[in-house]
Amino acid sequence: MPPYLNTYAVRAKSHANPAAKGLLETIERKQSNLCVSVDVTSSKDFLSIVDTVGPYVSLIKTHIDIIEDFEPSLIPRLQELSAKHDFLIFEDRKFADIGNTVALQYSSGVHKIATWSHITNAHPVPGPSVIKGLATVGLPLGRGLLLLAEMSTAGALARGAYTEDAVRMARDGRDFVIGFIAQHRMEYVGLHEGEKRSETEDFLILTPGVGLDATGDGLGQQYRTPEQVVTENGCDIIIVGRGIYGKPGNMDVGEIQRQAERYRKAGWDAYLQRLNRERE
Repeated sequence: MPPYLNTYAVRAKSHANPAAKGLLETIERKQSNLCVSVDVTSSKDFLSIVDTVGPYVSLIKTHIDIIEDFEPSLIPRLQELSAKHDFLIFEDRKFADIGNTVALQYSSGVHKIATWSHITNAHPVPGPSVIKGLATVGLPLGRGLLLLAEMSTAGALARGAYTEDAVRMARDGRDFVIGFIAQHRMEYVGLHEGEKRSETEDFLILTPGVGLDATGDGLGQQYRTPEQVVTENGCDIIIVGRGIYGKPGNMDVGEIQRQAERYRKAGWDAYLQRLNRERE
C-alpha cells in the first residue's frame, strides 16, 4: 500500500525532515488539511485574516513581498499567531535562480525568510543547484522545500517532461525536499524504464486551485473540489484563498470563520473518504 493511503499520524512517524513531520502532526492534531493563502497587501488585513482563520488551518501560506507596509515587526506577530493557533508557515516565494543567489534570497535581505518560514518552494527550472543552494540555509534550521511540479492555471507549462524532471530532482534531494505543489500524486512520475515505484516514498502534495463555489476566476485559475483533489487524486493539503476571505478591506469575521470551517470540514471529510475507500 502506498504510504499516502495511511493516516497523517502514521505518515508523520516515517518522516525525518522536521517540517514535514511537524506539518503532518499538526494536520492530525487539528483534523485540518486546510492551508489558507493570505494574499493581501496590508499588514492589518494580513494579520486579521491569519488570526481569524488560524483555528481552522494547519498551514498559512504567505506572499510576504506583496505587503506594501511591511515592517520587520510583522514577522514576530505572525510567529505569535502561529504559536497561538498551532499552524505552520509556508512562504510561497517560488525561488528560481542559481544556488548562490537563492541562498542569499532565502537567508538575507529585508524578509529573511528562512528565519521564520517552516516551508518554502522553488521552481525546478535552474536544475538541482536551486535545491542545493536553499538546503545550505534551510536544512540546518529544520526547514522543508516544495518543488512546483504542476500548476493550477490554464496553459501552464509545468507538465510532461518538466514535471518528470522535477520529481527526479526531488528524489535526489529528499532530505530537504518534502513534497510538491501539484495536482496529482507523483509516485509513478519520473520513473525510468524498468524502474519500480518506491514502497516508502511519501512526498507531500499541496494543491492550489480548490473551490467549493466556483470553477475559475477569469484570470486563468481553475478550481476543483476537495473531494476531487484529496479523495480522487490523493493530494494531501488543499490551498484556498479568496474563497474563504473574499475581497480584503471590508471583511466579515463571522463569514470568514464560517467559510474556513466549511473548507476545513470538506477537506477532512475527503481525507476520511480516501481512508475508508482503501479499507473497503
